Amino acid sequence: MNRLTSLFLATGLAALSGCASYDTRLTSSATRYLGQDGSIIARSSASTLADKNSYWDGDGVPGAPSIVIDLSEQTASFYKGGHLVGVSAISSGREGFGTPVGNYKILKKEPDHRSNLYGDYVDSTGKVLVRNVDAKKDPVPPGGVFAGAPMPFFMRLSNAGVGMHQGFLPGVPDSHGCIRMPEKMVKIYFDNVSVGTPVQIVN
Repeated sequence: MNRLTSLFLATGLAALSGCASYDTRLTSSATRYLGQDGSIIARSSASTLADKNSYWDGDGVPGAPSIVIDLSEQTASFYKGGHLVGVSAISSGREGFGTPVGNYKILKKEPDHRSNLYGDYVDSTGKVLVRNVDAKKDPVPPGGVFAGAPMPFFMRLSNAGVGMHQGFLPGVPDSHGCIRMPEKMVKIYFDNVSVGTPVQIVN
């Protein structure tokens, strides 16, 4: 999994997810990343690489589920009955927004969750007035309302808003503290956990 963590952005760190959609370069297909071997990787290829560095062998395996998130490896390992059955690449909190280590349990599962802190200010028709805002800091423009950024398949770990959810993985920690996962893997994890599933986050 170290191959994934060695991907660096050619155009600067950025992210597209509910936790951190603060850099619009990631909405452009022109955005490129520097691969481990010096090759230039397109945004779509970076997402594909995250999927290739993830796997699932847990269908039909008995045992209680648990997850270990390794921040240094940027992985989320899934166990059933203590046996490793899957690994997903992740992107955790960037500098200044570090994902907190500790022992947690899944408090809630929300397939269509939206952030209550990060998102856009929009008008009554849904037109974006101000993008990528922090609702606690950025003033609301006249006629504007807050629209939280989508965080699909959200698995809440703390009342402070930290959780696992679908999002873009640039190959480095880059969220506002949440654990982003590729679409394919987050759906599998979401389907195989329940409220109360233990999650350990380690450095």
